[in-house]
Amino acid sequence: METYTTDDALTNMGFGRSQALVLVYAGMGWVAEAMEVMLLSFLGPFVREQWNISPQSESMLSSVVFAGMLIGACAWGFVSDKYGRRTGLLFSTMFTSGMGFLSALSPNYLCLVALRFLVGVGVGGSHVFISWFLEFVPAQNRGTWMVILSLFWTLGTILEASLAWVVLPALNWRWLLALTALPCVLMLPFFGLTPESPRYLCVQNRMADATAVLERMASANQSDLPPGVLIYNRETKTDHDNLASESECLLPIREKECKVDDAVSSESGSLAALRMLLSRNLLKSTLLLWFVFYANSFAYYGIVLLTSQLSDANRSCASGVIFGLHQKDTNIYKDTFITSLAEIPGLLLSACLVDWFGRKASMWSMMFACCAFLGPLVFHQNELLTTTLLFGARACAMGSFTVLCLYAPEVCFSILWHIVVFAIPFLINL
Repeated sequence: METYTTDDALTNMGFGRSQALVLVYAGMGWVAEAMEVMLLSFLGPFVREQWNISPQSESMLSSVVFAGMLIGACAWGFVSDKYGRRTGLLFSTMFTSGMGFLSALSPNYLCLVALRFLVGVGVGGSHVFISWFLEFVPAQNRGTWMVILSLFWTLGTILEASLAWVVLPALNWRWLLALTALPCVLMLPFFGLTPESPRYLCVQNRMADATAVLERMASANQSDLPPGVLIYNRETKTDHDNLASESECLLPIREKECKVDDAVSSESGSLAALRMLLSRNLLKSTLLLWFVFYANSFAYYGIVLLTSQLSDANRSCASGVIFGLHQKDTNIYKDTFITSLAEIPGLLLSACLVDWFGRKASMWSMMFACCAFLGPLVFHQNELLTTTLLFGARACAMGSFTVLCLYAPEVCFSILWHIVVFAIPFLINL
């Protein structure tokens, strides 16, 4: 009897209308999450002025968000494994929007810190959007579509910088918090249109449901499924020494090495995958991958958070007085907006380099370029040069981070990858 796998089905139907729907929804999720992260560049100075808090307390507003992201990455990864990708997406989106709106009503600093921590827990589920989307994409197209998905993150950062530029001079920071939470709410009415991942359904041995999803996708794409019956996976011999190959498909470890009749619970499966990542065969690759995530996260989120601070410092040094927050002073928003635009050429650069030079060469070349741009900022520079250097650094950091987000799930279990992604940024603010 003829059989086929989810990879065979996705390759046969190609990228069509069904994947476009998933791309748009996952992209809007990344827009919403990017806005919440970009908000950290503006919130602290205004809260400091209103409640007269110390600089340490101001930095705590960013730190608690990353602490929440650490917890949220673990929690939403577990939920998406146990109850499905759609369930993880729905509840993380609802949680983020609810806590975002409540934080706009905070009566005092401590309440704001607690609610921003909970916002971070919700934002921790943002990379489930990546896994969910890529599980619908044919293996040969994942590099291109990962770059296109990253454009939505860039759109979110640009929208937040534009929103802050318009809202903060005229209104106050509470309006900015409320408007930033709005995109998550706008996603909820369209949730019913989203399909469950056929890969997840196969992992759960729900072959009939997975086949139904693939049939609807094939119909939307005006194509046919391969002849035969859908199976979990074919018997293949796994060579751990070749797991880091750049031609390796994005497949969870369980899809590669487990059988249908060995279906296990999400918790035990995740623990087994973690033990595999820390085994003798994969330990070196795992540690190197964690370090690369650390370097990329440190660079990208550090540039995002420091853009407003460096702009503030330049004006303070130039005037000889401490910079005050005035409604008419919009330079900080202009500088942040300009550096946000840098992500577009960064994505275009990564799209070109990843095909010409491969994953690893693209990552290290862009990270070295990022260091070259950041080096002169150790010394005082004028505002124009500072903005130019930050623009180049952010373009390279975004490009490298995008390639890494494509490379990482190709060599490790995707949900554990989510945990790594969000565990590292928390270290930046400690």
